[in-house]
Amino acid sequence: MTIHKEGRVLLFWMMLILAGLNYLLYYYLPEERLLMNVSILVSVILYLIVLQFFRNPVFEAPQEDGIVFAPADGKVVVIEEAVEDEYLKEKRKQVSIFMSPINVHVNRSPVKGVVEYFKYHPGKYLVAWHPKSSTENERTSMVIKDTKGNKIMVRQIAGALARRIKWYVKEGSPLEQGGEFGFIKFGSRVDLYLPLDAEILCHLDQVTKGARTPIARLK
Repeated sequence: MTIHKEGRVLLFWMMLILAGLNYLLYYYLPEERLLMNVSILVSVILYLIVLQFFRNPVFEAPQEDGIVFAPADGKVVVIEEAVEDEYLKEKRKQVSIFMSPINVHVNRSPVKGVVEYFKYHPGKYLVAWHPKSSTENERTSMVIKDTKGNKIMVRQIAGALARRIKWYVKEGSPLEQGGEFGFIKFGSRVDLYLPLDAEILCHLDQVTKGARTPIARLK
């Protein structure tokens, strides 16, 4: 387990600030032992909560042509047919994964391929499970063309707390299966738009692990 690069600066400054506040409390109120102990305990708990947001597990991602793996840790909240009208312009099978604040927030490529389309959309910050979050929230849309020519859209969606989407790709970028393509701070949602003939391998409320849980099998 390592700490993701998106959290290193924040965690460094947070550690300095909390240490400084506790030092000032000790310096000016040395007799307030109970207050000092409570302050230290609260600081440690707060730091650990933020620290776990930026976990970046180290593992060997499976490589399987034809299998779409989960792009994020979380829980499957939507499996349905939907029209993708931004780029693909057709009906697709949509699978949505909700990322809670306690999940790993790294986003990973579900397949090996090349980024054919990428666009960032500013927007609102509705709760991630809101039906309109896919079209109205701040989000990115990425279409990956895999080695067999299948096109899969992956959409990062910001939620009520997640107000910072990061991405590390552009059109033409190659992606390995399980390769990191982005990060969403403090939870949100990732949508997959799959071909209609894809065989869904997951189920509603299933807990997923990014780059390890099979989501679908492509024809």
